[in-house]
Amino acid sequence: MTTTPLPPRLAPLLEQFDFARERLTGRMAGPVMDSGNGTGVEVEPMTDEEYLWEPVPGCWSVRERAQGPGPRATELTGAGDWGRDSAAGPHPTPPPFTTIAWRLSHLSELLTVAADHTGRTGTLTRDDYRSSGDAVGAIAAFDAGAEAWRQALSQLDDAALDTVGYCTYPHGSYDEDPFLDIVWWVNQELLHHGAEIALLRDLYRARQQG
Repeated sequence: MTTTPLPPRLAPLLEQFDFARERLTGRMAGPVMDSGNGTGVEVEPMTDEEYLWEPVPGCWSVRERAQGPGPRATELTGAGDWGRDSAAGPHPTPPPFTTIAWRLSHLSELLTVAADHTGRTGTLTRDDYRSSGDAVGAIAAFDAGAEAWRQALSQLDDAALDTVGYCTYPHGSYDEDPFLDIVWWVNQELLHHGAEIALLRDLYRARQQG
């Protein structure tokens, strides 16, 4: 079977995605993470307490559905026993501070649903996504979503990168932009939410040491 070579424009974005994904997974799961220059740094796996830690009052998080939504939230999005705090637009101002659980659920949902809507007729929405109530399950869901997105990208040809509406992710303007812009945007989501999660891990560790 002949494999279509990846478009040259896509290669650096895929390299960036792969590196950011691996680094975030290591940062959360341990036992070693990449410091950024290839040096391994020991890191403790994220605990359930840390995953759900609310460092300030009024956080948005992932909650058991029976609890109902948190402060200023009007619903728990998704399916299953756990949902993510949310509110119909316009969102609260200033935005609520969000936990690791919230940020990781948001990122994993984006990757999972966007992959389902890339290059084919997707059916998933955020209402179908199941947020995890524990750290191990959430990390596994992130890895599964990242792998699904990576597989979707590996099937692209050059024409797809210029196609408007190649990704029909139903939340946002994904169906209005050339797909190359979407790939860039998803990388940006991974990079900035990954950095936020890493910082919250640092703050949680410092709190325990104080």
